[in-house]
Amino acid sequence: MNIAAPVFALLALLLAGPAPALLARAKWPFRAPRAAIVLWQAIALGAVLSAFGSGLAIASQLLVPGPNGRPTTSPTREIDVLGLPLWTVYIVVFALTVLVGARLSFAMLRVAVQTRRRRARHRMLVDLLDRGHRPELARPTNIRVLDAAEPIAYCLPGLRQRVVLSEGTFANLDDSEIKAVLTHERSHLRARHDLVLEMFTAVNEAFPRFVRSGSALGSVALLIELLADDSAVKVTGPRPLARALIACSGSAAPVGALAAGGPSTLIRIQRLSGPGADIKIAIAAYLTSAAILVVPTIAVAVPWLVELNRLFQA
Repeated sequence: MNIAAPVFALLALLLAGPAPALLARAKWPFRAPRAAIVLWQAIALGAVLSAFGSGLAIASQLLVPGPNGRPTTSPTREIDVLGLPLWTVYIVVFALTVLVGARLSFAMLRVAVQTRRRRARHRMLVDLLDRGHRPELARPTNIRVLDAAEPIAYCLPGLRQRVVLSEGTFANLDDSEIKAVLTHERSHLRARHDLVLEMFTAVNEAFPRFVRSGSALGSVALLIELLADDSAVKVTGPRPLARALIACSGSAAPVGALAAGGPSTLIRIQRLSGPGADIKIAIAAYLTSAAILVVPTIAVAVPWLVELNRLFQA
């Protein structure tokens, strides 16, 4: 049990800092974006679980045997057995772990509430400014058209989903390009990519600045755009999508929305003409994701739980 706490703590630090930094610089995720997102999720979840695992392992060290041989939570007894310096270290580290858990819960709640409030206000606004149904669209849908000459395309996820386009989108894009944009945005809505971004935003805010890596959120945001691009390519091919991305590259989207264009447009267009998906890379990423979550659990958590169970049965 003594080795569990430092192993978990070291693993949490590695998964919160160096591992995301290395993955963010890799190029292979462009060829397997779905697998790369799963790996990012495994790294984030592994960092959180490792942090909690370290705290629980440290807390178990405070359960020293009492006079009857049973574990005790008496601070005086713990100090007598462990010594004041070591007892203080255990208490401080355990308190920090609890703080991370509290920060994570608060961050998840705050991000969820703030994002949904912004979307609700913006959804009401686009509903009011909607120019009405366009003849290019087959039937009335959740698409809203704004009176703007600039090509704009983004979606508002949630229970009341919206795809927002502008008059400039219809004026500057042909039918195949509009279809590519709509497929791209509907892919975001169907797969609920917004929930993935919310998770990474909350995790990024929960960890202290000196251990977290800010590269995770940006990398995942790019990867979900690549997934939506792949959906559009399957329907229209790469050329219409590329032209649509160029046309919408300068448009902006409100916070909480997912836009077709944006600062990653050049990277995404270059990817459309590059090598396709690589199944071997994807399999390797999935296996690595499983290893990040399973191996530490088997190698550290199981022996720790067995020892803790023995302590309580003593």
